[in-house]
Amino acid sequence: MSVNKVILLGRVGADPEVKYMPSGNAVVNLSIATNRKFKNQDTGSYDDKTEWHRVVFFNKPAETIGQYVKKGQQLYVEGRLQTRKWQDKDGIEKYSTDIISDNFTFIGSKSDTQNFDTSSQQSPKENFDQSSPVPNDDDIPF
Repeated sequence: MSVNKVILLGRVGADPEVKYMPSGNAVVNLSIATNRKFKNQDTGSYDDKTEWHRVVFFNKPAETIGQYVKKGQQLYVEGRLQTRKWQDKDGIEKYSTDIISDNFTFIGSKSDTQNFDTSSQQSPKENFDQSSPVPNDDDIPF
Protein backbone atom coordinates (compact mmCIF):
# COMPACT_ATOMS: atom_id res chain seq x y z
CA MET A 1 0.00 0.00 0.00
CA SER A 2 1.16 3.56 -0.65
CA VAL A 3 -0.13 7.08 -0.13
CA ASN A 4 0.35 10.14 -2.34
CA LYS A 5 -1.52 12.95 -0.56
CA VAL A 6 -0.79 16.67 -0.34
CA ILE A 7 -2.64 19.19 1.82
CA LEU A 8 -1.95 22.92 1.48
CA LEU A 9 -3.38 26.05 3.03
CA GLY A 10 -1.89 29.11 1.40
CA ARG A 11 -2.44 32.24 -0.65
CA VAL A 12 -2.93 32.35 -4.40
CA GLY A 13 -0.04 34.11 -6.17
CA ALA A 14 -1.90 35.43 -9.24
CA ASP A 15 -5.39 35.58 -10.71
CA PRO A 16 -6.10 32.18 -12.31
CA GLU A 17 -6.52 31.81 -16.07
CA VAL A 18 -8.71 28.99 -17.39
CA LYS A 19 -7.34 27.28 -20.49
CA TYR A 20 -8.92 24.53 -22.53
CA MET A 21 -7.21 21.40 -23.82
CA PRO A 22 -7.93 20.13 -27.36
CA SER A 23 -10.38 17.68 -25.78
CA GLY A 24 -12.38 20.64 -24.44
CA ASN A 25 -11.49 19.97 -20.80
CA ALA A 26 -10.73 23.03 -18.67
CA VAL A 27 -7.40 23.34 -16.86
CA VAL A 28 -6.04 25.95 -14.41
CA ASN A 29 -2.47 26.20 -13.14
CA LEU A 30 -2.01 28.13 -9.88
CA SER A 31 0.91 29.07 -7.70
CA ILE A 32 0.09 28.88 -4.01
CA ALA A 33 2.40 30.30 -1.34
CA THR A 34 2.77 28.71 2.08
CA ASN A 35 5.00 30.01 4.83
CA ARG A 36 6.41 28.89 8.13
CA LYS A 37 8.16 30.65 10.98
CA PHE A 38 11.27 29.17 12.51
CA LYS A 39 13.82 30.28 15.04
CA ASN A 40 17.16 31.22 13.49
CA GLN A 41 19.81 29.34 15.49
CA ASP A 42 22.48 31.99 14.82
CA THR A 43 20.54 35.17 15.63
CA GLY A 44 17.78 33.87 17.91
CA SER A 45 15.21 35.82 15.89
CA TYR A 46 12.26 34.29 14.08
CA ASP A 47 12.47 34.08 10.30
CA ASP A 48 9.77 33.46 7.71
CA LYS A 49 10.27 30.92 4.92
CA THR A 50 7.91 31.00 1.92
CA GLU A 51 7.44 28.02 -0.40
CA TRP A 52 5.68 28.22 -3.76
CA HIS A 53 3.63 25.24 -4.97
CA ARG A 54 2.37 24.57 -8.48
CA VAL A 55 -1.24 23.32 -8.33
CA VAL A 56 -3.27 22.05 -11.30
CA PHE A 57 -7.09 21.82 -11.44
CA PHE A 58 -9.10 20.13 -14.22
CA ASN A 59 -12.67 20.27 -15.57
CA LYS A 60 -15.43 21.74 -13.34
CA PRO A 61 -13.07 22.57 -10.43
CA ALA A 62 -10.86 24.48 -12.89
CA GLU A 63 -13.83 26.50 -14.12
CA THR A 64 -14.92 27.25 -10.53
CA ILE A 65 -11.40 28.34 -9.56
CA GLY A 66 -11.24 30.56 -12.64
CA GLN A 67 -14.57 32.17 -11.81
CA TYR A 68 -14.21 32.79 -8.06
CA VAL A 69 -10.53 32.81 -7.03
CA LYS A 70 -8.45 35.98 -7.03
CA LYS A 71 -4.83 36.81 -6.23
CA GLY A 72 -4.15 36.87 -2.48
CA GLN A 73 -7.11 34.71 -1.53
CA GLN A 74 -6.53 31.87 0.92
CA LEU A 75 -7.21 28.43 -0.52
CA TYR A 76 -7.23 25.00 1.10
CA VAL A 77 -6.14 22.36 -1.42
CA GLU A 78 -5.93 18.57 -1.35
CA GLY A 79 -4.35 16.54 -4.10
CA ARG A 80 -1.50 14.30 -5.17
CA LEU A 81 2.05 14.85 -6.37
CA GLN A 82 2.87 14.22 -10.01
CA THR A 83 6.28 14.69 -11.62
CA ARG A 84 6.57 15.38 -15.33
CA LYS A 85 9.69 14.99 -17.48
CA TRP A 86 10.29 16.79 -20.76
CA GLN A 87 13.07 18.10 -22.98
CA ASP A 88 13.67 21.81 -23.45
CA LYS A 89 14.54 23.38 -26.80
CA ASP A 90 18.22 22.48 -26.28
CA GLY A 91 17.38 18.80 -25.66
CA ILE A 92 18.09 18.99 -21.91
CA GLU A 93 15.80 16.88 -19.74
CA LYS A 94 13.75 18.93 -17.28
CA TYR A 95 11.48 17.90 -14.43
CA SER A 96 8.50 19.58 -12.80
CA THR A 97 6.54 18.41 -9.77
CA ASP A 98 2.94 19.59 -9.59
CA ILE A 99 0.06 19.02 -7.19
CA ILE A 100 -2.93 17.65 -9.06
CA SER A 101 -5.86 18.85 -6.97
CA ASP A 102 -9.03 16.87 -6.50
CA ASN A 103 -10.50 18.97 -3.68
CA PHE A 104 -10.40 22.59 -2.54
CA THR A 105 -12.15 24.98 -0.17
CA PHE A 106 -12.24 28.77 -0.11
CA ILE A 107 -10.94 30.09 3.22
CA GLY A 108 -11.61 33.48 4.79
CA SER A 109 -14.25 36.08 4.20
CA LYS A 110 -15.01 38.36 1.29
CA SER A 111 -13.34 41.25 3.10
CA ASP A 112 -10.20 39.12 3.67
CA THR A 113 -9.85 38.67 -0.10
CA GLN A 114 -10.56 42.32 -0.86
CA ASN A 115 -7.70 43.37 1.43
CA PHE A 116 -5.32 41.75 -1.04
CA ASP A 117 -7.01 42.71 -4.30
CA THR A 118 -9.17 45.80 -3.95
CA SER A 119 -9.67 46.11 -7.72
CA SER A 120 -11.82 42.96 -7.77
CA GLN A 121 -15.40 43.71 -8.80
CA GLN A 122 -16.62 40.16 -8.26
CA SER A 123 -16.42 38.69 -4.77
CA PRO A 124 -15.56 35.01 -4.50
CA LYS A 125 -18.12 32.56 -3.32
CA GLU A 126 -17.37 31.67 0.29
CA ASN A 127 -16.75 28.11 1.41
CA PHE A 128 -17.23 26.27 -1.90
CA ASP A 129 -16.32 22.76 -0.84
CA GLN A 130 -16.34 19.76 -3.14
CA SER A 131 -15.87 17.23 -0.33
CA SER A 132 -18.30 15.81 2.17
CA PRO A 133 -19.01 17.98 5.24
CA VAL A 134 -16.43 18.03 8.02
CA PRO A 135 -17.77 16.66 11.30
CA ASN A 136 -18.10 19.08 14.20
CA ASP A 137 -15.08 18.74 16.52
CA ASP A 138 -16.90 20.29 19.51
CA ASP A 139 -17.67 16.81 20.89
CA ILE A 140 -14.02 15.72 21.02
CA PRO A 141 -12.92 15.74 24.70
CA PHE A 142 -9.42 17.21 24.18
